[in-house]
Amino acid sequence: MNNLIYILLSALISSFVTAQIHEVGVFAGGSNYIGDVGSTQYINPNAPAFGLLYKMNRSPRHAYRFSISTGNLSADDTKSNIPSRELRGFKMKNNVKEISAGIEFNFFEYDLHNSRYAGTPYVFTGINFAVFDLMYIDQSKESKDYNNGSTIAIPMVVGYKKNISAHWNLAAEIGVRYTFSDNLDGSNPENGKYSINRFGNFNSNDWYVFSVLSLTYTFGKNPCFCD
Repeated sequence: MNNLIYILLSALISSFVTAQIHEVGVFAGGSNYIGDVGSTQYINPNAPAFGLLYKMNRSPRHAYRFSISTGNLSADDTKSNIPSRELRGFKMKNNVKEISAGIEFNFFEYDLHNSRYAGTPYVFTGINFAVFDLMYIDQSKESKDYNNGSTIAIPMVVGYKKNISAHWNLAAEIGVRYTFSDNLDGSNPENGKYSINRFGNFNSNDWYVFSVLSLTYTFGKNPCFCD
């Protein structure tokens, strides 16, 4: 993780020595998890999520994007639409902290130095490094953590953004993260001590989703792609 943080910091520092349009801001909203406990709905925010965001706009069509975020994950079998899960009655709570880096693509040109109001749909993808609690579900049917774990995740984000003034931008997005872990929910504990507590589909990894609003501030020199 230290190496990943060093790479991200190096990219941020090097970006400031050239003429770019920068954005810094915050985002907040809801999170939900998709796996072997609770509801299987993909967009079902039921816990808070928030973070810090930085973008280095390379053209009106794309930007390098970095973020640090955290979100709570919560699931309850009794709120599932699957009868067998409702009968089972498992519950889990976790927290995920992530560092994200990737590229954001705009469907339409988005000129941050244009005085006119502009908006565009966009997509984002890249790579995330996430830290979470390793857990198991005990006889009480609730999750218990026993260690810290980490995983790589692939973000798939769609959103819409609009400038609301000369320097401020507002965006709404839904971001699905596919992880390379099957234990965000305690269904597949890695510690052999808890192997008896394993359940669910071991061939399917877990997902989590952030549905958020972001507010960013624009600054920096006017590159040659602007009028």
